[in-house]
Amino acid sequence: MPAAIAAPPTLAPEFEREIVAPEDRAFKPSPSDEEGAIDRFAEYTLALEKRDFAAAYAMLRLSFQASNPRLEWEMNLRKRATLWADGQIRPLRLSWYLDPAGQPAGLYAAFDFRGDRKDGTMDCGYVVVHRATPVDGWTVVRTDTSEVPADLIEDGVPKADVLRQLPCYLGKGIATNF
Repeated sequence: MPAAIAAPPTLAPEFEREIVAPEDRAFKPSPSDEEGAIDRFAEYTLALEKRDFAAAYAMLRLSFQASNPRLEWEMNLRKRATLWADGQIRPLRLSWYLDPAGQPAGLYAAFDFRGDRKDGTMDCGYVVVHRATPVDGWTVVRTDTSEVPADLIEDGVPKADVLRQLPCYLGKGIATNF
């Protein structure tokens, strides 16, 4: 199996989750919601690890593609050659958003993750996937990743002054020994 996915993607019941829904609507994601969302997250990160940019780009929502032309999007990823390359990508938190204000309607799942590389560096970031209706497929609608060099990490954790600069959530995963 590739390094990014060592087993079929599943999240344990104790995995950190949060749900954000309009006040007037009760919502709880179903097991199939979670399965579909994590499958897309895993497929996307695995495609990036393999440097299969065509496959990863095809998973992006069309409006994301329109604002990120393929050549420019791929060149920006290629400039960061170590990003996604040999790390163990571990989701740390899954946040669900139902019909968020200002966004196209539907269900969103945001995966905050940490990726640790053998050379002592790490990535952290998030991937947001969206499904407009229960019969639609999941698409990637937003992603951001920060790279943390080894000299800014102590005992597997980014130094305190670096943590404030990272646009990613490390939560419980910050103290987790991968």
